[in-house]
Amino acid sequence: MAKSSSSDAQALIRSLRSAYAATPTNLKIIDLYVVYAITTAVIQIVYMGIVGSFPFNSFLSGILSCVGTAVLAVCLRIQVNKENKEFKDLSPERAFADFVLCNLVLHLVIMNFLG
Repeated sequence: MAKSSSSDAQALIRSLRSAYAATPTNLKIIDLYVVYAITTAVIQIVYMGIVGSFPFNSFLSGILSCVGTAVLAVCLRIQVNKENKEFKDLSPERAFADFVLCNLVLHLVIMNFLG
């Protein structure tokens, strides 16, 4: 039974790897940005666990900034993806402008939350 599940897992990984190889480069770059933002959030959580969270507003601001940026980047990825027919009328430049504007608003709110 364990042998079957490990071969199934390997087949799944090979399938995902081959499907991701066909992904356009601009979407891979956005994926790396999302991974970077989430990794930064995890590092901040680990740091808070080790050192403490004395200025709790700063901790929350950092986490919300990372997670919010990752969510906005995922939205950008959805809008820029050519295979997604829901946003076919939206140009990639417009999607990027929306991303930048939303990031600006997000970080203004986060700076206000810092006090």
